Amino acid sequence: MSVNAKVETIEKNVVQLEIEVDAAKFEEGMQKSFQKNAKRFNIPGFRRGKAPRNIVERYYGKEVLYEDAINFVCPDAYEEAVEQSGIQPVDRPEIDIKQIGDGKNLIFTAKVTVKPEVELGEYKGIEASKVEAKVTDEDVEKELQRALERNARLITIEDRGIQTGDIAVIDFEGFIDGVPFKGGKGTDYELNIGSGQFIAGFEDQLVGAKTGDEVEVKVTFPEDYGNKELAGKPAVFKVKVKEIRMKELPVADDEFAKDVSEFDTLAEYKESLRKKLLDAAEHRAKQQTEDNVIDKVVENATVDIPRVMIEKHIDNLVYDFDMRLHYQGLDLKKYMEIMDMDTETFRGQFESRAQKDVKTQLVLEKIGKVEGLEASEEEVNEEIKKMAENLKQSEEDFKKHLRPDDIEYIKSNLTIKKIVDFLVENAKLV
Repeated sequence: MSVNAKVETIEKNVVQLEIEVDAAKFEEGMQKSFQKNAKRFNIPGFRRGKAPRNIVERYYGKEVLYEDAINFVCPDAYEEAVEQSGIQPVDRPEIDIKQIGDGKNLIFTAKVTVKPEVELGEYKGIEASKVEAKVTDEDVEKELQRALERNARLITIEDRGIQTGDIAVIDFEGFIDGVPFKGGKGTDYELNIGSGQFIAGFEDQLVGAKTGDEVEVKVTFPEDYGNKELAGKPAVFKVKVKEIRMKELPVADDEFAKDVSEFDTLAEYKESLRKKLLDAAEHRAKQQTEDNVIDKVVENATVDIPRVMIEKHIDNLVYDFDMRLHYQGLDLKKYMEIMDMDTETFRGQFESRAQKDVKTQLVLEKIGKVEGLEASEEEVNEEIKKMAENLKQSEEDFKKHLRPDDIEYIKSNLTIKKIVDFLVENAKLV
């Protein structure tokens, strides 16, 4: 496409492109518009859709074809102008037609928010805390205990009241000043007594209650409770105990080790647990050390982030949160009803994280550009090979399903990893 583009900065992080498309290219758009809309035109003396274009234009005016012609021509012209000018848009452009007509070049402006300039501070040789990986005997015993609990049998208890550690199956309904409140009701809820799942004091007041008992539990919602309508208020819950269950743990011995693992002895099994915990601890320590370095680097940089970038990232965080809710059988609308939140309040919870995430991304990208750090084609292909192996697919079959955007995403992640490795290697870890 033959396009001429001029760039003008009209405010911070906002530019305006003036884009000129030659008349011949716009004429192609007009012809496509006519072909698309021909059947809409009803002209005396012609069957619907059979009137020539010059008759249609004389009868309705050329303007009747402009909207679709613009839609055919402008997107490609805009993309070419963006490539020519080297700007990096972060939002949709605002299009304004400046010149249009028979035999004339199409001229339009595109006002768009662009990626901000990052002013880097010190990023090499910075001092940051190094996190060490540690696994104690106590950690191993706790992991063993979790394994025992995962393999425990649940026994229904009928001859005693609830004790700490039991699972109580309950129906409950909460009241404030005698009035039921939204989200305060549950049926056949399995409550692990002593887990702290419910408001402080709730579980303690069920201790001793037997199957069939109805108990009034009196609690006060914390001042910082998520639902502001309930925060700080006293409440009464009417609770019916429907069943009491107790976990019967297996004995931690060699037989247990054989049942749950590939090892013959408890000692070997515990050693495998220690290795698993150490691997996880080393991974966390590496991540936390990297985060400490990145936080210092980002703190030293200055950037004025366009609002649209923050809002888009909040959109992504909200989407991820909604997906997690769906896995739990909830949706965002129901969650906000339970928490008594409006959309603005809910989105506001992600504000500071979005600010930090976007700034971090921009700063790392800038360092990558300054230092010439980018994932090579060989590294991208190696990563694709690993991904295919993990999914037990051939590399060729796996590649068939990858779109250009997917490959760009893989390359971007590898580039960020390379930048982070560079920063950690050049940091003073203490």
